[in-house]
Amino acid sequence: MKLETFFDNFELLADAPNGVQKLREMILQLAVRGKLVPQDANDEPAGVLVEKLMKGKKIKKTNDLIPIHENEIPYEIPVGWKWVRLGNIFSLKTGATPSTKNLNYWNGNIRWLKSGDVNQGKIFDCEGRITEKGLENSNCKILPIDSVLIALNGQGKTRGTVAMLRIEAACNQSLVAMISENKEDFIPEYLLFYLKANYMNIRNITGHKQRRGLNMKIVGNLLVALPPSNEQYRIVARVDHLMSLCDELEARQQKKRESRARLNNAALDRLLAARAPGEFAEGWRRISDNFDLLYDAPENVGALRQAILQLAVMGKLVAQDASDEPASVLLEKIEAEKENLVRDKKIKKAEPLPPIEMEEAPFDLPNGWQWAKLGNLCELITKGSSPKWQGVNYVEPENGILFITSENVGSYLLNLKEPKYVEKKFNEIEPRSILKQNDILMNIVGASIGRTAIYDRNDIANINQAVCLIRVIDKQNLLNLRYLLHFFNSPICISFMFDKQVDNARANLSMGNISKFPVPLPPYLEQERIADKVNQLMSLCDNLEASLSRSQADGERLMEEVVRVVSGADCKSK
Repeated sequence: MKLETFFDNFELLADAPNGVQKLREMILQLAVRGKLVPQDANDEPAGVLVEKLMKGKKIKKTNDLIPIHENEIPYEIPVGWKWVRLGNIFSLKTGATPSTKNLNYWNGNIRWLKSGDVNQGKIFDCEGRITEKGLENSNCKILPIDSVLIALNGQGKTRGTVAMLRIEAACNQSLVAMISENKEDFIPEYLLFYLKANYMNIRNITGHKQRRGLNMKIVGNLLVALPPSNEQYRIVARVDHLMSLCDELEARQQKKRESRARLNNAALDRLLAARAPGEFAEGWRRISDNFDLLYDAPENVGALRQAILQLAVMGKLVAQDASDEPASVLLEKIEAEKENLVRDKKIKKAEPLPPIEMEEAPFDLPNGWQWAKLGNLCELITKGSSPKWQGVNYVEPENGILFITSENVGSYLLNLKEPKYVEKKFNEIEPRSILKQNDILMNIVGASIGRTAIYDRNDIANINQAVCLIRVIDKQNLLNLRYLLHFFNSPICISFMFDKQVDNARANLSMGNISKFPVPLPPYLEQERIADKVNQLMSLCDNLEASLSRSQADGERLMEEVVRVVSGADCKSK
């Protein structure tokens, strides 16, 4: 692809998956390889600038700088450019941390930077402040405006990140400032763009996945492809212009995504609010007619999944059949079965739950359905305990029993990739929370509140205090576990959970509140039809997400190839 073709298709390329980010990377690569703006034979060569600088002795010589070897040169640069060590053209300074034990060194008027501040990109202010005494009694120095800063270490992606300092400030020892002694010939903005273009290369010097930091010697020995000063100005102006265009494209895409999300939500809300069959059919037709527009990215499919679950528990996903035995009869049978279990001393008689009031029912149910308190459908609702509280130790699998914690309970599925085991005596101490196959498990503490799955194993197991065990009446043709699982993962049940959670030191659900969850209960045969339909539609959602993800991945690979070819990143090292 020719460079002219690239610029002619700039906006089209931006619409590719992750397109704007790739365009930004491409712009920087073109800039530092001399391919973004034309060269001018009348420009004073970069080599002459460097000679003048060295003769003027404005940069302090250091023995830390290593001579450039030919095998280091990563790619060819245009005539008039020169490969140089960063420390040969910019002065390097770092800072320090005044003693934290001396309060007189802190909260003064001098801005003091830490590594995380570079994530601003352009630094106009910071939170850190030190006093004149803190400055005088440490190795801190005041850095001038237009210093280029690089983080030597820091959390996540911070190491190797660069920023432009637009104020005077001091810094700590996790930053190095690169200061141009001659801004007319060595433009800080060009160095900023160059280092951004080489972000991954710089991180890889100490190992991208390792936590070893950079240091001043490494920074000083970084190779810089230096253009003539006039070309530096042209590059900076061109990069600024194209980055502004990227900002505009990004903002436009964000508005487009937000508009699509609003359209999607409105269409689904109309579907959920439909009362008559004709309204529902019209709402579904609107979604079908605009399906490719509404669901063109994997992240949009999540809203469709939630709508399917909501429609399911509202009785709008499958047709009702007047010949089905109504839910009111199911409830009578469930109550009779519970009385049998009490009589046989298999469960204890529970305190009767109050009837469901009109205001507790969030929507009207179809004929044959019934609202029921969850506790009235169950023989047991309980939670486990902490092994530490009971003096029980974690052990190897062969010496213990499986122990389920909130980490193992996902939405719909158990995650037992890293199972835990506790001493067998835990079951003797906490017999009530010993699991049986087909028990429903629900997370009731912390950020994972509401994640619900079925314990589908035969292994002897127990649970901790962050997991609730819900054991429904286990008799054929009364309750369909798949339907109940869909209900627990539906938006309406999730809203019950968050409305009822107790927020003290850590958000949690009580057993009493869980037992009072109102459950929209269909006839048993309709429970089965709903569960089958939801599973079918969720499978279609899985396929749609997978197809969209593959399409995105293909688009990203194509965009990466465009970046590679246009920027010349495929050219061989000398």
